[in-house]
Amino acid sequence: MTDATIAYHPDHNHDNCVSHALQDARRICQSKGIRLTAIRELVLKLIWQSHKPLGAYDLLPAIAEAGFNSAPPTVYRALDFLQEQGLVHRIASLNAFIGCTNPEHPHQGYFLICQACGVTVELNSGSIEKSIHNSAEELGFVVEHESVEVVGRCPNCPPEAK
Repeated sequence: MTDATIAYHPDHNHDNCVSHALQDARRICQSKGIRLTAIRELVLKLIWQSHKPLGAYDLLPAIAEAGFNSAPPTVYRALDFLQEQGLVHRIASLNAFIGCTNPEHPHQGYFLICQACGVTVELNSGSIEKSIHNSAEELGFVVEHESVEVVGRCPNCPPEAK
């Protein structure tokens, strides 16, 4: 099973995703000599509780409930930190964030987004990256950043009737 298949599986256990994401984050931060503060860890945990992108304002109630300052700048600072460390990706079209499945290896984000249920899966595909860079190079274009977001239906959501 691929990461994508696992995320779509109805019996998928998000607790395992959260646990692995937090372990990875602690290890990465320790190796870089930077702090994974309690608020940063909470934000990462909240993002990993489902495979659905969350915006900063979606996180505010849980942050307030946990006793932290729930002002938007607090959340945005935590999200900026997590993104800088490669622990989350920003889904530009949704202005939301999703956990990174491979944070120890810097990479661009390629995502499949279900328009029905919101489940979003990160693709780890060297062929997509190569194709983008080859096409850009043919046109004399220098790629500085890329993000590919594909919207459709996951295997759990039936196609819309036409």
